[in-house]
Amino acid sequence: MKRLIYLLALIMSSNSFGQIEKIEPPFWWSDMHLEELQIMVYGKNISEYRVSAKAPMVINNIRRTENPNYLFITVNSRELKPGKYTLDFSMEGGESFQQTYELKGREENSADRKGFDASDVIYLIMPDRFANGNPENNSHPEMQEKANRQEQGGRHGGDIQGVIDHLDYLNDLGVTALWSTPLLADDDPSYSYHTYAQSDVYKIDPRYGTNEDYRRLADEMHKRDMKLIMDYVTNHWGAEHWMIKDLPTYDWLNQFPGYENSNYRMTTQYDPHRSGRDFKYCVDGWFTGTMPDLNQGNPLVLNYLIQNAIWWIEYAGLDGFRVDTYSYNDKEGIAKWTKAIMDEYPSFNIVGEVWMHDQAQIAYWQKDSEIGAIQSYNSHLPSVMDFTLHDAISVMFNENEASWDRGMIKAYENFVNDFLYPDINNILVFAENHDTNRLSEIYDGDIAKYKLAMTLILTTRGIPQLYYGSEIGMRGNKSKGDGDIRRDFPGGWPGDANNAFTAEGRTKLQNAYHSFTRKLLKYRKNSEVLHFGKLLQYLPDNNVYVYFRYNEKGRVMVVINNSEERQELNLSRYSEGLKSHISGTEILSGKTLELKDALPIEGQTSMVIELQ
Repeated sequence: MKRLIYLLALIMSSNSFGQIEKIEPPFWWSDMHLEELQIMVYGKNISEYRVSAKAPMVINNIRRTENPNYLFITVNSRELKPGKYTLDFSMEGGESFQQTYELKGREENSADRKGFDASDVIYLIMPDRFANGNPENNSHPEMQEKANRQEQGGRHGGDIQGVIDHLDYLNDLGVTALWSTPLLADDDPSYSYHTYAQSDVYKIDPRYGTNEDYRRLADEMHKRDMKLIMDYVTNHWGAEHWMIKDLPTYDWLNQFPGYENSNYRMTTQYDPHRSGRDFKYCVDGWFTGTMPDLNQGNPLVLNYLIQNAIWWIEYAGLDGFRVDTYSYNDKEGIAKWTKAIMDEYPSFNIVGEVWMHDQAQIAYWQKDSEIGAIQSYNSHLPSVMDFTLHDAISVMFNENEASWDRGMIKAYENFVNDFLYPDINNILVFAENHDTNRLSEIYDGDIAKYKLAMTLILTTRGIPQLYYGSEIGMRGNKSKGDGDIRRDFPGGWPGDANNAFTAEGRTKLQNAYHSFTRKLLKYRKNSEVLHFGKLLQYLPDNNVYVYFRYNEKGRVMVVINNSEERQELNLSRYSEGLKSHISGTEILSGKTLELKDALPIEGQTSMVIELQ
């Protein structure tokens, strides 16, 4: 009945003819791996028109839906040369018009672009909270929510220009890649700064800047040998999205009919004993009532998302995706989406948010997983996030008294399960992000514990990710609201009490955090053994965790003393890792160490020793 009402409403509202209001993608490129291009055309009663193309463009298919305001026109685009092509729209005995569609030439070696990998350090920012580079776009007449920096969950005014203005700061810190939370338009009436409820996926939110500004950000980063990662959302859009307000098809969204919330139980994706209802409410349930759930099982939706993702890679020159709520999608649909992008860009990288607390359940989602293969599933997803390591880091540095399952054994046991992952170097490791408690909040501003955690993150296997402000000890308590863990970076706004982007503007404590982080990042940036070297770990003893990263060219010994007491390591225990090395340079202090019999280490201290 609700579907019938929906159809009647469409018919009643479609009583006049008009021309094209939107065409997506707005343009495309020739010589793409994707052979066919599906052009979505939107306009009042546009489906009443017949469509033809002037040679050499060939129309393969025209899809009409129950909504007469849409046409989906599929053309052969791969062999067409760059240029402008004409689509003819006509009605029998009535009006006609033409629409020009452009295919651009690709940049040289575009298909061979290299994505982020374990040689990178990723810096995650929330652009609204990082820096306000252009105060004139804080609010925008076309967007509902206006800037109010006094409101914790409001728009504060950070933007793309603010990021560009501080790229040299990030480069000097040792960051090589930037993951920004979404920058696309989000016209929610409130709480829109996080931008995960998008209202137009071909347009940068004007409060952040323009499409051209985003491309300029990528260009400026590439000048500095840095990489730009887009936060892409496949699972849902915002309720204010223009297509949600006039759905192309009833099943463009997952409907119950209408809204039902997700149960968030991602384990139903592979539970052999699950009920059908529980599975449906996980995959098809909406993330929230303001985020309608997209149906990737609908070929029109899936193709739209594939083309949109490729469009942004090609247009902006992107180096990677982080995919939000990856494991909430229709898993067959998201696998096709991922494969289509990786087929187009074989050296690209995509990391999916799979927020689970079991290594086998996370590993299921990585490309070529043997665990997924048990159920004949392959996500084609190159990288996943190491949430189990995050879980351990969130507690273990407060466990100074070690026991069977407390303290540094948590780190050791996490890495024991690395055999479950098909590509362990391509896994994202982190201590905090925009959805978690701040690390310095968990450890109550204890810089010693911060140093222990960062030593682990920046020297173990995988791709390390920092959260903006970690390097100056920023705090935030999630129980006080998401806005508290997404505070403004000090110095990003005129009139801020201090400017943490400069050594002179930072407090003494902020400089202590920053100098430690910078030193370790600078070392890691040029240390191939920390990028792709093998990992050899030892069972923690007295809450002291020792591991080695090694390859044919070098070895690094890492010592993390999580106890409050000074410890003395009997080095004969670590002879397998030391090999014939009897000395090394401790990177954090710059001291040369003798490694013959014993190694003393102070309480709550870490060492990164390059063996010589």
